[in-house]
Amino acid sequence: METRESVGEGVEAAASQSTFSGQTSRKPTWTLLEEAVQMKTEGNAFYREKNLRSAIRRYHSALLILRGLDSDVMSSLKGLGPVAHPLSPEQETLLRNTQVDVFNNLAACLLQKENTNYARVQEYSLRVLQWQPHNVKALYRAGVATLELGDAQMAKRYLTQAFNEQPNDVNIKKYLQKAEERLNQELQKEKAMYRGMFSPSWRGRWRSGGVV
Repeated sequence: METRESVGEGVEAAASQSTFSGQTSRKPTWTLLEEAVQMKTEGNAFYREKNLRSAIRRYHSALLILRGLDSDVMSSLKGLGPVAHPLSPEQETLLRNTQVDVFNNLAACLLQKENTNYARVQEYSLRVLQWQPHNVKALYRAGVATLELGDAQMAKRYLTQAFNEQPNDVNIKKYLQKAEERLNQELQKEKAMYRGMFSPSWRGRWRSGGVV
């Protein structure tokens, strides 16, 4: 099984290698896009076989290629590597759609792990939502991860959006209910705290200097 560092840092390491290797300048853009799609397809096959380690590696390989073609990424690294040629609208669409699929699939892989890195699941899901704000899978996984990270309010927002897109999805309903229950628990704790603060015994301690 992949370690936390290899899962999370593999993408960044891949991006760095892509920047300096110059491989993208030696192959036609369509060839590189087809290779990235092939890596994604192989990753999907490994995922269906529950071979998460190999699936993650294929997805990272796809991102390695795509990052070298992404004008947004390469413009921020101007002067550090080969200049990517502008993509046609069709190529740009394929690149973005493949990126969306790969980040979504990486998040799915991490959620299958015994010791889930919810911060990474959240990160990958939010990357998808930058490009596709109504992507149901990304909204759902962002909601699950955010809830596990302790922010029930934001989790409810993601899950409510996902529910509005797919109101019959059982998993979305389940986690939306969990988020609402968590918020209700937090509200009850807050109410109990304030009730305690304004009780006669508390006011007596405050007057005597027992509470600051």
